[in-house]
Amino acid sequence: MPKYLASVRYTTDGVKGVMKEGGSKRREAADQVIRSVGGKMESFYFAFGQDDAYIIADFPDNASAAAVSGIVNSSGTTLVKITPLITVEEVDQAIKKTPQYRPPGK
Repeated sequence: MPKYLASVRYTTDGVKGVMKEGGSKRREAADQVIRSVGGKMESFYFAFGQDDAYIIADFPDNASAAAVSGIVNSSGTTLVKITPLITVEEVDQAIKKTPQYRPPGK
């Protein structure tokens, strides 16, 4: 399954919820929503700085990742950005391709 990185930011209400329930409950909630679309959570880490948490997960497809992003973002307490991750081998395959491209104005 393809891997994705979820960068998580909590709103003020989201932070209040984390402070009330604890980090383990947020990890459980993340695992549950990911599993509900056929995915698997690999890791969950809290952070400080621009983002509050990072999750690495496998999703069956982009639609499943987008569904999780949509439901979480619609909660009003959490903002998540999900980024597809590319393996080293996929990069090796990409550099062997020769796409044709015309820059703007050329």
